[in-house]
Amino acid sequence: MATTKTRRSAKAAPTSASARPVKTRRRAHPLVEQLRFTRSEWLRGLRGVSDDDGARHFGQMNSIGWIVGHLAWQEQRYLLHRPQGIMLREDIQRDFASGGPMSTPSLAETLAAWRKITKATDPFLDQLTTRKLLVDVPLNGKRSGQTQGSAIRRLTYHYWFHIGEILAIRQQLGGKGLPEYVGSIEARAPYRPERG
Repeated sequence: MATTKTRRSAKAAPTSASARPVKTRRRAHPLVEQLRFTRSEWLRGLRGVSDDDGARHFGQMNSIGWIVGHLAWQEQRYLLHRPQGIMLREDIQRDFASGGPMSTPSLAETLAAWRKITKATDPFLDQLTTRKLLVDVPLNGKRSGQTQGSAIRRLTYHYWFHIGEILAIRQQLGGKGLPEYVGSIEARAPYRPERG
């Protein structure tokens, strides 16, 4: 009578902790991925700027510290205040709106505000779908004619405008080894079609 040998796997049986399903984060909408990539390029353009350099003005150009506060203002406006009624930083709303007077805020302070605001936007950004991007973003409680998707596009393009401005200021300050071109978009935020 022949015997059959059963091979045992060298792997141990899964424990209850390892048998639990792993939660996977739903991929963000492609428009949101592009915004997040742009934010990372923004930070790359700011890398190494001292508080002293962040306070410099050249002619009518705003300081880098003010520019950072200005983008924190637009993040708060387009992703927190108008669509959700959330105002995290009244000072950002007051001091960094378009057309405001020139000022010279601390780069460290405005960057801390920017980080707080952008972190607060993540849950909102993560839940956006194509349908939700087509919703009007109210302004002062009334329809604005601007969709959430258009607001995010404007915000993204606004970043690129100011990335160039910041790098021009840094060149005038004598900066070396500055970013010269868009980073690794193909690896970090490649084109992919929208799904609903």
